[in-house]
Amino acid sequence: MHKPSRRRHTTSFIFSLMLLLSVPSLAADKAPMLSPLTEDLAIQAPNMNRAVLDKAISAMRCAVNHGADQADRLAVIDFSLPSTEPRLWIFDLNSRSLILEELVAHGRNSGDNVATKFSNEEGSHQSSIGLFRASESYIGRHGYSLRMDGLEPGINDRARERAIVIHGADYVNNQWIKRHGRIGRSHGCPAVSRDVADQVVDTLKDGQFVFSYYPDDHWLATSPYLNCQPKRVAAILPPINNKGS
Repeated sequence: MHKPSRRRHTTSFIFSLMLLLSVPSLAADKAPMLSPLTEDLAIQAPNMNRAVLDKAISAMRCAVNHGADQADRLAVIDFSLPSTEPRLWIFDLNSRSLILEELVAHGRNSGDNVATKFSNEEGSHQSSIGLFRASESYIGRHGYSLRMDGLEPGINDRARERAIVIHGADYVNNQWIKRHGRIGRSHGCPAVSRDVADQVVDTLKDGQFVFSYYPDDHWLATSPYLNCQPKRVAAILPPINNKGS
């Protein structure tokens, strides 16, 4: 019987190797695909977790695709980070640029330097997570401030009732960190440095989106925006003052 030549074995091996190299690896197939907007904004904010940014953009797009007006800007708060690190980013969605990267406070009952507890209840003095729509600015006891409407029932939809607003605070700065090992804490509001408070309010007022993140299993599994459930989203949005600028 004729035996295959060594040359034929070599040719077969090379062909098989080329075929294997032409097929994407399973690891590559499983890698999450980020949207072009996420990729562009992530370049502007290299210190930010891209997965968190992608969740924020996905939640916003779900809202817009099912009843909410388009926004020009998006604020993302990553409460999985300690208060000693900048964890508030504000993006211009039209120019795909970063406007601000700043410190932001959490509620005093949410945790010490790291927030781990979140609530939608009045008097809890805890922060809320989820998708919000920034609304009207006003002058209050904390100065120039910004009201927000929570868009997630049971998660943050009592934000206005709880007076969860963006405002400036003397305890949000690096000097406070040096003295106390963390920034100060609020009654649940995402307070920012007084140096940037006016800019933050003016940038987000009149309908911009705010997305507050924490890896809470229940919220991640049930959020109508993160899981984009059109019927639930459409039922939520009409009563909300969701006019974009």
